[in-house]
Amino acid sequence: MTENNQVWMITGAGRGMGVDIAKAALAAGHRVVATGRNTGAVGNALGTSEDLLIVKLDLTKPEDAEAATAAAIERFGRIDVLVNNAANFYAGYFEETSDAQVRSQLETNLFGPMNVTRAVLPVMRKQRSGHIITISSQAGIVGGEFIAAYATSKFAVEGWMESLRYDLEPYGIRTTIVEPGFFRTELLVEDASTIWAELSIDDYAARTAATIPGWREMNGQQAGDPEKLGTALVRIAGEDHPPLRWVAGADAVAVIEQKARDILAQIDAHRELSIHLAHDA
Repeated sequence: MTENNQVWMITGAGRGMGVDIAKAALAAGHRVVATGRNTGAVGNALGTSEDLLIVKLDLTKPEDAEAATAAAIERFGRIDVLVNNAANFYAGYFEETSDAQVRSQLETNLFGPMNVTRAVLPVMRKQRSGHIITISSQAGIVGGEFIAAYATSKFAVEGWMESLRYDLEPYGIRTTIVEPGFFRTELLVEDASTIWAELSIDDYAARTAATIPGWREMNGQQAGDPEKLGTALVRIAGEDHPPLRWVAGADAVAVIEQKARDILAQIDAHRELSIHLAHDA
């Protein structure tokens, strides 16, 4: 199996960024297992090819992840790259986001990728090779107003993937976290990927009313080109030593660089207090 003839398994391949990643992988000569809850949508987006297998996968269902993995092995014999891409977005102030919504956000954005990864890892360990790529967000590094549930899920993804690296390196399995900024995908499309907070609290009413139109207006105006991201991700996956993190987009680079500077400044501000906390001799 050469670097130019890999088997990619991609979640959420029926719309948004997943479509462009799948198309880029196919264009590079790879074989692709494209998954989604709606296989018709995946087929409409990607067409047909001898190198393409479309499989139904609701990533919140471990049995779907197991079945999709089995189908990939039956068709192509191996899985070299797993792209955990599928996600959704609960937007709203924390107090207005119900407990059920927060749990649903984590179920999709954290436990979903974990389900799929659990299903695929035995295959990669047997191969003693593989690459797990998980799409996080700049919101996985930098929190923000109106995104508490979403940022929680992506911060959790960051910690899981950063730790998973150490579990898997002895078996020749690499990991990469992708941290995109704002790309022109369907993440901000209502009823497709964006769900607003379902509770209403008077103290937040004016701010909520002012914020939602801004998010709606952003859809279709994002600077990032998902087609270019897909092509770049295929390049990243082909590197001999792919990065643990890849910050994708000029906006994300600027925001995350500033966060790094802020953390260093915060350390320095209380350095003396921090380093003198050991027991006295």
